[in-house]
Amino acid sequence: MKRIGILSDTHGWWDDRYIQYFKECDEIWHAGDIGSEELIDRLLAIAPVRAVYGNIDGGMLRRRFHEVEIFTVDGVKVLLTHIGGYPGRYSPGIKAMLLAEKPQLLVCGHSHILKVINDKWLGVLTINPGAAGRQGWQTVRTLILLTIDQGSPTDCEVVELGDK
Repeated sequence: MKRIGILSDTHGWWDDRYIQYFKECDEIWHAGDIGSEELIDRLLAIAPVRAVYGNIDGGMLRRRFHEVEIFTVDGVKVLLTHIGGYPGRYSPGIKAMLLAEKPQLLVCGHSHILKVINDKWLGVLTINPGAAGRQGWQTVRTLILLTIDQGSPTDCEVVELGDK
């Protein structure tokens, strides 16, 4: 069993509550628009981090991370990217990647819109944790806590961090 903390679109904004919510996590996943290397380094002090760069991330973060990561955690195959879309409105190339890779989870950010949607046709659960930072038009900052247990994502919890 693995406990995962998921966030996106921090745009360099640090919130000390990341420590509170992620301290029991086995891993932290950042779905892009990180904003600063310092933020990733602070997350790494809490737990191992898997991250992808987003459209606002500069050269240093793009050298450190990839645009897409595909990995397996406790029997669940994950596709992590910044711009992924959601069922019925996938970003260009994502549907083909989902068909080829057959992940159980698509984790993405970019829209600043919190969404957890099951695509029954493709057999993939799409998770967008919304935006944890203060940059953007979202009114409430959010992140997600997820448990992965023996090949199944379970206990998906949305955490509201308050107004931006």
